[in-house]
Amino acid sequence: MIVAKEILQLYGAENEEVFAEQIKLRNEQTLIGTLDMEYVELTPDRVVMTMPVGPKTWQPAGILHGGASVALAETAATIATAINIDPTKFNPVGMEINANHIRSLTDGAITATATPLHKGRTTMVWDIKLTDEHEKLICISRCTMAVIPKR
Repeated sequence: MIVAKEILQLYGAENEEVFAEQIKLRNEQTLIGTLDMEYVELTPDRVVMTMPVGPKTWQPAGILHGGASVALAETAATIATAINIDPTKFNPVGMEINANHIRSLTDGAITATATPLHKGRTTMVWDIKLTDEHEKLICISRCTMAVIPKR
């Protein structure tokens, strides 16, 4: 995993391996863990995640479920927002997401790459492209995130 130094500092991790283990433990019992999503790259302007495609993520026809694609896209946008805010004071929450499913996928892995369209104080908008292992476009998504104060 590639993690920007400022993110390691923000989360108090001494190195990428420690950070990766902290995240893995935190996400184990969540949708992220259930769908076996993994972090590949975490920088303030680019988050890359992968997810295997198989029975857990299929619709009954044996192809990638659109909801699984959207779950991966929103997760990438949420993480991208989280690493751009002070996690001790704010939480990122999804406000809106859309997705256009371009082609189907039956196996392998899908990769989500989130890049910012807008990074504001109270909202962020992320462009997420989901591709297969051959870099063919599977889905495009845009996600608007709210940055809300912790209570």
